[in-house]
Amino acid sequence: MLCVALAPPPGAFAQARAASGAGPARPITQQAAEQSTEPPLVSGPVESYAGPAVPPDIAQGVFGVYGGAQSRFSGNSGVNRGANRGARGVGAGWRAPIAAQQLPDLGSGGAGSLTPQTERKLGERVMRELRRDPDYLDDWLVRNYLNSVAAKLAAAANALYIGGYRPDFDLFAVRDAQIKAFSLPGGFIGVNTGLIVATQTESELASVLGHEMGHVLQRHISRMMTAGERSGYAALAGMLFGVLAGVLAHSGDLGSAIAVGGQAYAVDNQLRFSRSAEQEADRVGFLLLAGAGYDPYAMTAFFGRLDRAAMSDTGVPAYARTHPLTGERIADMEDRARRAPYRQPHQAAEYGFVRARARLLQDRSRSEYADEVSRLRSEIEDRTALNVAANWYGIAYGQMLLERYDDAASSLAASCAVFAAGAQADGDAARSSPSLDVLAADIARRAGRDDDAVRLADLAHKRWPQSNAAIDMHIRTLLSLRRFAEAQALARKETEAQPDQPA
Repeated sequence: MLCVALAPPPGAFAQARAASGAGPARPITQQAAEQSTEPPLVSGPVESYAGPAVPPDIAQGVFGVYGGAQSRFSGNSGVNRGANRGARGVGAGWRAPIAAQQLPDLGSGGAGSLTPQTERKLGERVMRELRRDPDYLDDWLVRNYLNSVAAKLAAAANALYIGGYRPDFDLFAVRDAQIKAFSLPGGFIGVNTGLIVATQTESELASVLGHEMGHVLQRHISRMMTAGERSGYAALAGMLFGVLAGVLAHSGDLGSAIAVGGQAYAVDNQLRFSRSAEQEADRVGFLLLAGAGYDPYAMTAFFGRLDRAAMSDTGVPAYARTHPLTGERIADMEDRARRAPYRQPHQAAEYGFVRARARLLQDRSRSEYADEVSRLRSEIEDRTALNVAANWYGIAYGQMLLERYDDAASSLAASCAVFAAGAQADGDAARSSPSLDVLAADIARRAGRDDDAVRLADLAHKRWPQSNAAIDMHIRTLLSLRRFAEAQALARKETEAQPDQPA
C-alpha cells in the first residue's frame, strides 16, 4: 500500500476516479505518462488559479512572507501578515557575484514549480483581490516614493547580477500599524504604514524593501512549493506507516503517534526552509542596500531597535518561528556592515514627508487625526522631531483632513520655509518637493479656492512631470472645477505616455 501510494505523481488518483466510469481502468504508470504530456501551468488562464497566495499543500502561517497576504483575505488582521522586517548583512566583498556570498542552499531558483510568468499572473490575481481591501492605500505620493526606492535597489541588483530574472517591482502601502511588509508572487510588495513610521532613516526603510525584493529575486515562493511537495510525500508516508503499525500492533496510540510524527516532520521541514529563505533574503537585501548607496549599518540599527522593543516576543519559542529575531542575526549583520566600504548616505527629502503622511494615513477618525496633529506639534516644541519640516507637513495634512483649511495652509507654509532653509544650508538647489506642491494644490482645491487650485496643480505638474501624484492632482482639480474637456485631454495624454498604468 505504501509503495502504491507514493509511486504516482499528484493528481493520479483523481484521474483514476474520473476514468472509472468511462471505460476499463488503465495502469497507473500509463496515467502518469499521459499526465506528463499536459501543458505547463503557465499556459493556463489566470482564472484557473483558486488560491494563489499560499499553495493548498503548505500549512497556513508557516511561511510568513507569503502567508501574510493570505491572512489579509481571511480576515485575521495582524496575524502572520508578513515577514519580520530587516535583513542580515553579507560578508566581505559585497560587490562579488551572488554565487560567492555563502548563501544557504535552497536549490536552483529556476527549478521550482512555477515559471516567472506564472508567478506574475498569480500576483496580478492576488492584487485584484487586495485592491478591494479597505486597508489598501491608493495614495500616489506614498506609492511613488516606495517605488523610487525600489528602483534604486533594482538597479543595484542589475549591476551586481543578483537574481535569475528581472521582475517589474510594484510596491504599495497598507493601512496597518504593525511593523511588517510582505511579498507577493511576481514582484508585488506590500508595506505597512506602521513600518514606514517605525523607521528613522531612509536607509532603514530601504533595508526592509531590499529584504523583500530578495525574496522575489531568489524566487522563494516557487522553491517553497517544490519543498512543500516533498514534505507532503513524507507526511503521507508517515500517516500510512502509522496506520499499518497500529493495525499490526493492535494499538491505536502507536499508529497515531507515528502519523503525528510524520506531520511534525513535514512542518519542521517547512520551518527550516522558511528560516533559510529569510537568511538568503537578508544577505541579498544587504547587497542591494550597499550597492544602491544606502547606509549598510541601517539594518543593524533597525533590527536592534526592534529587538529592544521586544517586537518579536509573541510567546512562540525561537526555534518554532519562521523569522526569529536573535542576537546571532543582529551580530551577523554588524559583522558584515563593518566589512562593507563606507559611503556617506544621501537621504531623499521625500522620505520625511512620506513618513509624516503615513502617520496620518494610519488613522481613521477625526479624533485620531486631531491626536496625531497634537503629537506632531509636541515633537516640534520638545525638540524631539526627526525632521521639523516633515512634522509641519504632517500637521498641515492632518488639518486639511479636519477641514481646517486656513490652518493647513499656514502649517504648510511653515513646512516650506523650514525645508527651503535646510536645503539652502546644505547647498541643495531643490526648494520644494512633490509632497509639498501636491498638498498645496489639494488644500486649495478642498477649500474652494478655484484659481489658486488650478495654478498650484499646474505648477506641481510642470515641476514634477514624472510624478503620478502631481498628474493625479492636476486631473482631480480640473474635475472639481467641472473642466471636463481639459481633464479628459490630460488623462488621454498621460494614458498614451503610460499605457501600463491602469489609473
